[in-house]
Amino acid sequence: MPGPSPGLCRASLGLWAALGLGLLGLSAVAQEPFWADLQPRVALVERGGSLWLNCSTNCPRPERGGLETSLRRNGTQRGLRWLARQLVDIREPETQPVCFFRCARRTLQARGLIRTFREFSGPPLLAPPPESPQRPDRVELVPLPAWQPVGENFTLSCRVPGAGPRGSLTLTLLRGAQELIRRSFAGEPPRARGAVLTATVLARREDHGANFSCRAELDLRPHGLGLFENSSAPRELRTFALSPDPPRLAAPRLLEVGSERPVSCTLDELFPASEAGVYLALGDHRLSPEITLEGDALVATATATANAEQEGARQLVCRVTLGGESRETRENVTVYSFPAPVLTLSEPSAPEGKVVTVTCAAGAGALVTLDGIPAEVPGQPAQLQLNATEDDDERSFFCDAVLEVAGETLSKNKSAELRVLYAPRLDDSDCPRSWTWPEGPEQTLRCEARGNPTPSVHCERPDSGAVLALGLLGPVTRALAGTYRCTAANVQGQAVKDVTLTVEYAPVLDSVGCPEHITWLEGTEVSLSCVAHGVPPPNVSCVRSGEARVLEGLLHVGREHAGTYRCEATNPQGSAAKNVAVTVEYGPSFEEPSCPSNWTWVEGSGQLFSCEVDGKPEPSVECIGSEGTSEGMLLPLASSDSNPRVPSISSDLAPGIYICNATNRHGSTVKAVAVSTESPPQMDESTCPSHQTWLEGALAAALACDARGRPSPQVRCSREGVPRPQRLRVSREDAGTYHCLATNMHGTDTRTVTVGVEYRPVVAELAASPPGGVRPGGNFTLTCRAEAWPPAQISWRAPPGALNIGLSSNNSTLSVAGAMGSHGGEYECAATNAHGRHARRITVRVAGPWLWVAVGGAAGGAALLAAGAGLAFYVQSTACKKGEYNVQEAESSGEAVCLNGAGGGAGGGSGAEGGTEAAGTAEEQAGGEVFAIQLTSA
Repeated sequence: MPGPSPGLCRASLGLWAALGLGLLGLSAVAQEPFWADLQPRVALVERGGSLWLNCSTNCPRPERGGLETSLRRNGTQRGLRWLARQLVDIREPETQPVCFFRCARRTLQARGLIRTFREFSGPPLLAPPPESPQRPDRVELVPLPAWQPVGENFTLSCRVPGAGPRGSLTLTLLRGAQELIRRSFAGEPPRARGAVLTATVLARREDHGANFSCRAELDLRPHGLGLFENSSAPRELRTFALSPDPPRLAAPRLLEVGSERPVSCTLDELFPASEAGVYLALGDHRLSPEITLEGDALVATATATANAEQEGARQLVCRVTLGGESRETRENVTVYSFPAPVLTLSEPSAPEGKVVTVTCAAGAGALVTLDGIPAEVPGQPAQLQLNATEDDDERSFFCDAVLEVAGETLSKNKSAELRVLYAPRLDDSDCPRSWTWPEGPEQTLRCEARGNPTPSVHCERPDSGAVLALGLLGPVTRALAGTYRCTAANVQGQAVKDVTLTVEYAPVLDSVGCPEHITWLEGTEVSLSCVAHGVPPPNVSCVRSGEARVLEGLLHVGREHAGTYRCEATNPQGSAAKNVAVTVEYGPSFEEPSCPSNWTWVEGSGQLFSCEVDGKPEPSVECIGSEGTSEGMLLPLASSDSNPRVPSISSDLAPGIYICNATNRHGSTVKAVAVSTESPPQMDESTCPSHQTWLEGALAAALACDARGRPSPQVRCSREGVPRPQRLRVSREDAGTYHCLATNMHGTDTRTVTVGVEYRPVVAELAASPPGGVRPGGNFTLTCRAEAWPPAQISWRAPPGALNIGLSSNNSTLSVAGAMGSHGGEYECAATNAHGRHARRITVRVAGPWLWVAVGGAAGGAALLAAGAGLAFYVQSTACKKGEYNVQEAESSGEAVCLNGAGGGAGGGSGAEGGTEAAGTAEEQAGGEVFAIQLTSA
């Protein structure tokens, strides 16, 4: 078998070197929305070999980008978001190229790894690879269409010629870094070489400007040669969408020669609008439009200018081109020429009485009108003649020209002014016959004359020759008074007029004729008058400040008349003004908002009743109770001047009706005020006892806790710590601390309540010590323990005749020293408190070594008991049932005691029973009765 080729040996050695160092995989995708990618990321190249690197990003508009490496570069290809560079003569053992882009003020990076290996001529270190393997040195992506319509499919085709074996190849089509389709050719024959991968892709808007590429992977790692990768040069796809509708063209229908008019062309649903081309032309003249983009809309605007050569009908064309397709719109524009009309005067400046001819003319086809009089036919001038007079001076003439173009009527006009020369005129309006000046201030005398040319005016006194300085500012004295002759002259003639000058004096307002302060009473009739001194007698008028109406005649005085009035005295010499303060007084009156008819006082608030009364001078107010508990009581009022020393209302303010009386020097008035009192919640020992007692077994009820207050407060109580369980009956567990909260609109109050639960007594324990029988002369003790609240009182009932019985301090213990036969029998312990009584019984037997006889109450028979001593007694059973007497035999010194009770036995030492007494009746035990006779020695 022939040995492996030297190339495969070198590849094998390189792979072992890579495996020994560890394959380095550097992620090219950042964790931000935008990333940079470098392909291939890890490459193994024979020393001195070459390699293409593809650097790309998903940033829509990167500012700049590049590929940093110390290796030699041979060729570079680039697009908007990608860069492909060929590295040659790679000899460094290991290098890390860096792909970078600058996007949104951040730098995106992707780092790769390139290792080289030497030629290896020895035997392979791994199992031999397939026959004649070929790396994917050529990865070709079939060129994409120049423009691809959005929404239509296009074909991606990738070819990797010669690479193999094909079964180890995997081809991947990518959009940027996104995998579109990945295909493995596993299972192909071992000798198969090269591969082709084709996919159909739907073009989208977001695919515009996207880079499509193909990556080939030859995986020979199962054969010990590693993974060989290569990528095609990326190809950029350009997608477009063009509306089927034509552009909208906005242009004038008429365009005058030499004028400029704006035109615009708009087309919507255009993508990408920035790539579209616009052709805009008027006839054969191409315009230079300014393009504006608004989303998917394009607006092209330009200025259309026409010349004389273009006169007539022309077409305005707008054509938008994108992706090899175009949309076009045409509009008709008429270019016309319409010069302004010519207006001429035979004599622009004519003497008064001269005949003047006025002519209005325009271009061919235009109809002219002179001062509303049209020409006979279009193209002919219009004329009029006039005899010039003074009234025609500065008269304006108007010439209008009308031209019809393409069904529209156009018009232009021109005007001219006629000047008429005439002699001076002195009118009273411009040069009055009588002048009146005030003495003292400087004045300017004006006497003007009409005439063309403008006449000169001269005024002097006939008697003295004194001349008035017309148009100059000078002081006025009484010496200027008199009659002057004024003469106006120009080249057309002259005019003469006598003028009289009067010097007068300014008016004066003093405190006698016009006082500074006046007081009126509401409802009366008065007049405001001020007398002024002056020559000539001044005219005096008074107006209220801020108003323009002059006060005249009598006034019916109302409050609205109070205020400041401005009185002014005027005459031709000047004026004098003075402010007069008018005060209107009126009687007191109540208003509901400022003095309410109903008032609620809250206890403890310290609030005072506010009753403000309108009146001038300010009235005095007093409120006194008129009925019930408030009768005769004075209601404290809040002071209008916020006097802090005004006393507050005491806590015992009586509600009721108070009569408020307001008085000033113009009268008095009264008002009834209903005063009601309310108070915040208040709880104390009387309404909410701090210690409450419940009885066990009684129906469960709420705490007895109320609060005083108006309106009536709402009281809620909750248990401290844990909630109170819901029961129908009171339990001992209900004892504890409760918090009660009383609330109304004026506040709250709290109180802590301790609840104790009382219960009926129960004799829990009744015991004898010693527990067995007691010998005569011995000692025994009975202990009684009762449970009750309040604590129960203990009482005992002993057998009749039992003496020398001792009790403890609280009666809980009964003790007997030296027991005798009379001490034997039934003892009862009773526990009593305010809620009831309970009792239990116990039987004590005083016994010695003598004969016992037990008699059963049910059999009723007799039994004879024999003792070793020979003493016998016979006792009839019925004789002792009631336990009311003792049986004694005369021939014996012994004593027989009858014991009546239950719960004992024939051979027992002691027994106990219990029962509860209610209403003085003891509870009896149901069951059989046991009787015993005990014989004791005397």
